[in-house]
Order: sequence, then C-alpha cells, then structure tokens
Amino acid sequence: MSQVEIISHVRTTSLDDGTQKLEIQTNQDHSNGVAERAKSFAKEFGFAKLGEILGVLHDKGKEQQDWQSYIRRVTGLQPDSGSTHPNHAYVGAVMAKQLYPQLYQLLSYPILGHHAGLCDYAQLEENMSKLVPTDVSPESPQDYKLPIETIKLFDCKGIHHLIRMLYSCLVDADFLDTEQFMNGDRTTLRGGHQSIEELLPMLECRLAAFKADSEVNQIRAEIQHCCAQSAVKEPGFYSLTVPTGGGKTLSSLLWAMKHAVRYGKKRIIIAIPYTSIIVQTAETLRSIFGEENVLEHHSNMDMSEGDDERHKYNEKALRRKLATENWDYPIVVTTNVQLFESMFANRPSVCRKLHNICNSVLILDEAQMLPIEFLQPIIDSLKVYQKCFGVSVLFTTASMPALEGNYPRNSYKEPYLLGIEKINEIVPLEMNLTKKLERVELHFEDNVHLTYDQIADKLTKCDRVLCIVNTRKDAQEIYSRLPKDGLTLHLSRMMCPKHVNKVINDIKMALKDDAQQIIRVVATQLVEAGVDIDFPIVYRQEAGLDSILQSAGRCNREGRLQDSKGQVFVFALNRPLPPGYINKANSSRKNMTGITEWFGKEAMQQYFEQLYSRYSKTSSFDVSDVEHMLYKPTELMFKTEAQSFTLINDNSKSVIVNYEDSMSLVGRLTTNVNYKMMKQLSQYSVNIYERDFKELMKYGLIEEILPEVYVIRDQSQYDKDMGLTINNHWLEEILYVENQAAK
Repeated sequence: MSQVEIISHVRTTSLDDGTQKLEIQTNQDHSNGVAERAKSFAKEFGFAKLGEILGVLHDKGKEQQDWQSYIRRVTGLQPDSGSTHPNHAYVGAVMAKQLYPQLYQLLSYPILGHHAGLCDYAQLEENMSKLVPTDVSPESPQDYKLPIETIKLFDCKGIHHLIRMLYSCLVDADFLDTEQFMNGDRTTLRGGHQSIEELLPMLECRLAAFKADSEVNQIRAEIQHCCAQSAVKEPGFYSLTVPTGGGKTLSSLLWAMKHAVRYGKKRIIIAIPYTSIIVQTAETLRSIFGEENVLEHHSNMDMSEGDDERHKYNEKALRRKLATENWDYPIVVTTNVQLFESMFANRPSVCRKLHNICNSVLILDEAQMLPIEFLQPIIDSLKVYQKCFGVSVLFTTASMPALEGNYPRNSYKEPYLLGIEKINEIVPLEMNLTKKLERVELHFEDNVHLTYDQIADKLTKCDRVLCIVNTRKDAQEIYSRLPKDGLTLHLSRMMCPKHVNKVINDIKMALKDDAQQIIRVVATQLVEAGVDIDFPIVYRQEAGLDSILQSAGRCNREGRLQDSKGQVFVFALNRPLPPGYINKANSSRKNMTGITEWFGKEAMQQYFEQLYSRYSKTSSFDVSDVEHMLYKPTELMFKTEAQSFTLINDNSKSVIVNYEDSMSLVGRLTTNVNYKMMKQLSQYSVNIYERDFKELMKYGLIEEILPEVYVIRDQSQYDKDMGLTINNHWLEEILYVENQAAK
C-alpha cells in the first residue's frame, strides 16, 4: 500500500446536486500538519524539535492494514472491510523508544496517550514490550540531542510537567489539524484576537478616567503607579498586597499587561477561588477590552463536545466554547480548580490548554485561598512553570500567605513547606498601606462561648450589622432568633444563586438608603470575598486570621465613617467548630503571640507558620501524595495521580428548587433540552450533602426528571428567607407515621 493511499480521516461533503462526496486526508498530510503545529507550540519552551517528532510519529499505527480496513468500513469507503478498531497509538510510542532511547519517556507517554490519556508507568512499559507491526513503514532517526542546559532546567519535580506540556502540544495540534480537515468552519472561528500590546491602551484609558478626588482614590492611584513602575522588572514571582478597597483588580492587571508587553508574553491568565468573583471580574474586563478578548472559563461555563448543535446558530457562543478547549485568548479568567487540576490532569481534553499557559502572566487572586492540603505540589508546579515555561506569577491579596522560604524555620530536619525562594512585593513597605487604609478596629471576644440567643441579642442591639458564621446551620439558627423589624436577611448556600444575588442586591440598595435604618444580615462565608457590601459593624464567628481579615473587608469598606472606625467583633459559639481546616485555622490564630497589628505582614507570617505546622504529617502537604506518584521519573503515575488530585472533594448533589419561575423552566426542559436553559436552571440549584440527598430521595421529595437532573417541586421545601430546608412538614409527618408504625 503506497503512502498516498494511507488514510487518516475521511469527511463527507454535500454537493450542489444533493449527492455526497467522501474526501480523504492522508496520514502523511495529517502527521505533517500536526508536526508543524506541535513544533510551533513547543517552541515556546525550547522543545520545538520534540514537538515535531511527536507529530510525525503519533499516528504511525494508522499504517496498519487492520486500521486501514477499519476506517474504510466505518466511513463507507469499503463497507465490507475490517470490523474491529485496532489500537494504533502504541505503535508510534514503541518507535519513539527505538529511535530515541534516551528520550523515549518524553515522547512515548504523549504518543501512547494522545487518545486515551497519559497512563501510569506500568502500562507504558507493558506497551513498550510490543513489536512494531511489519506493515508499518520504518522512520529514520533524526540527529537530535537535547541541549544540556535545557535538560538541567528540569529536576525530578519538573519532568512530569514537561511530559504533560509536550502532551498538551501534541493533543491540541492533533485536535486542531483534524478539525481543520473535518470541520473547517469551526477553524475560522478560532483566533483573530487583539494582542496584549493592542489591549493595554484600553486599560490605560479606563484608568485615566478615574479621578484622585479622595484620599482612597489617591492611594489607588499611587498603587497603580507602583504597578506600572514595577512591571519592567525581570520575570519571576511578584506579590501585590493591598488592603480591601485598594483597587487590586485593575492595578494587578496594569502590572500584568505592562510586564507582558515588556517581555513579549502572550496572554494574561487570572485565577480566582470563587465563581462569583470570576463573573464580576470578567464583566469588568469585558467592558474594557470587549467580549472577543476576554474568556470566562469555569464549571458553570463548560460546554461538552456534543454541544455544537446548540451553538451552531450562535457564533459568539461557539467561539467561547472553542476557546475553553485550549485558552487561545489574550485574557483568560478562570478558577483555581480549573487551573491547578489541569496542571495535574491526564486527559487530552483537559491538558490541551496547558501549552497556552507558557509564556504568559499568571495572576493568582485572593492568594490566601490557595488550598493548603495541596499547597506543596501547587508551589512546586508554579516554580516549574516560572523557571521552565516562561510564566511570571503575581499573587494578589489583602493578606499575603507565607509562601517565601521554607517553613517552619526551626530545629526539625525537614521543613513542612518548601516555598518560593524570592517573591517581589510591588508596593514598598514605606507606603504603609495598612495604616493608610485602616478603617476598622478588631475586638477578639472568642474566649466566652455564646448561645444562639446571646449572639442574636447582641445583633439586635445594632441597627446596621453583618454577622458571618461558619456553617449553614449556624446562620439559620441565629437568623431565626432575630426580630424581623426593618430589613433582616439571611444568606447561605442553602439558597440558590438567583436568590443569593437578589438578597445581595437588596442589601446594597438598602445600605445606600439613609432612610433604611435597620439592616441586619446573617451570612455564611460566601460574603467574605468578592461581595462589595459595607457595614459599620461586623460580627465574625471564630476562624482563621485570613478569614477574619476578609470579613473585616466588609466593614467600613469605603471609609464612610468619618469620625470613627468600623467595629469588628470575633465571637465563639457554645458548640464545637467543624473538624478540618476551620478548626486548624482557628487554633493557629489563637496560638499567635505578641501581635499588635493584625493587618500587618508579620501577623500573616506568624499565622501561616502556625497553620503549616498543623499540616505536618510529611514534608509535603499533598493529600494525593504527588511526591510518590510524580516525583520519581522512572515510575510516573499520571492516571492514578490525576484521579486523586481533586481540590474540591465534592460529596454533594445539585438539586433544582422551587423558586420564582424555576418550575416553568423545568416544564419546558423535559421537551426542549438546551444549554441555555440548563444554564438558567443552574441559577435555581442548591448543592446538598449526599446523606441529605438520599434522605429526601427516600421519601419521594426529589424527582429525577432527566439523567442526573434532580428537582424538588414542593414549594414548602424552599423557604423564602432561608432557602432549601432539609426537614419540612411532609418529612416530619412521614417520620411520625413511620415511628408510630414501628411501635
């Protein structure tokens, strides 16, 4: 069989006369196309030749007679041809080992997994023992050796990232070349964005419109000046530590864009811990740069491969869908989960975006929220991406965690955390921002444990007050005890997003109304970051210092209390804190000594040292044990690690509740399923624990209307003030009848 006859893909084209024509892409053309793209992608981090080799070898297995017979049958070229789908990926992987024995892991892992995903070392070695089929033409090795200085960049903690990055180059190149042949219309919707250099003047124009007409605005202007000045410094790790209200979002973006222009970086990636902040940030950036230059990517925005039909009449939606596949936008706003789980993923659909993180500026907003259980591998990853893949990293926060150096600095042989060698703070200490933006006084009253009634009594004595607690139950218990005079509101994730947003808007409007004297709000931690509300008094249940300072950011936020400061009271309830992070964080704060300035750098340093010491079972904080799965270059376990590297251990179920017009949408959903409607329904959904889900399902209160789509229709199950209730009148009556029968 000659090379020109070897098929890689077959497409069906409709002709003007109504007939259809089958067109062939040869394996040679496809391999060359993938090789060129992968070479271009890998050039960003100095591995262009390996990218090219991956493209050349990845589909060598398609030359097998069995595979050619298979594709002819399934495409209709020869309906009576072969009947099975033979494995082809292993062939190129084995050839890579034969041709480049010193580099085979860098090549064989990506080739073997370009459809199925990166595997564990045992599966790789099993495939390496196979023979190249005799009907596959041989390849001549190219005279290629990695420069020694390039090899030295990667230590045992970096090799798995290098393999995954090469894998990203291959799979994205493979997807894009296949797409261009099979569906060229999609290809035309990719790219066409403005460069960071072209976008920077838009930001500068927006910032120039702000007037330094108040003390706070003058400070914000000074911070922006610091960012502009610091942007010329060498790529590396930076921090922007600015108290709440200092304008971190646009200032950090100014630094990132000027730094990107100075050093030729291709995109800005902003990672944020909360979806609510992402939506808010993305809206702001779209208003500056236009929708076509800002990609918003998080779980609520994901669109599956089967969604083309839903988007084919909406070009903008399809552009966004395509961009979420590989992040080929100048500005990307995403979640910490999306970013870091991708860095440890093994599936092609998740990893294909990774090569577009290379040569970028990464902004980690609310840096104090980096998940501590995975902090060591996250820091290790950031160091590799900065050193080897040309990424500059900026941490932005009001309370910078202790990430510089090793912790704790004591007599133990091994530190609990191997941090970053040097993080450059953008705002100089002499600006004394903590003092300049100090708008509250902290009062720690958590040595006396209060009942729900006692804390409710304290809140009742305040006209405008926000109370933040740790659990949904605490919020409901305290709220139920407050008098309902004036505006008394509850906020928790037992309320659906539509309800939460409505209440937050009601609070904002009421706070602007001087005639609204009484405004009392009881909320969970959902208001701690990204919610711009401003109370003169805040009560915060005991927690870690970072959480307390975030809560303090909701107090006298705009500095409207001219002659006094806002008051923040930290209290304890007479019930134990939930086990886990909150408990450890609170203990860390209470064990701090000699602190007089709670908002200062020294306080955060001591707090995080205390916190790190409580995660000291090994020198790594990683609950999924990256150290043993990915730091042994000859025993890499990509698949196993990807399954366990989950930042959110979600044992909850999402249910649609009966709020406003949700049931009308549910009625239309059963006959007309589409992405837009499912997106709308997500605004009426509440996540509940698995145990509560099973209990409600047991008594028929939850209905599965579509696979994995659950609804609670009973309106009495959803309280207009507190959201979804787990125990309602129907459940109580059922339990009463069952108990009587048991007797």
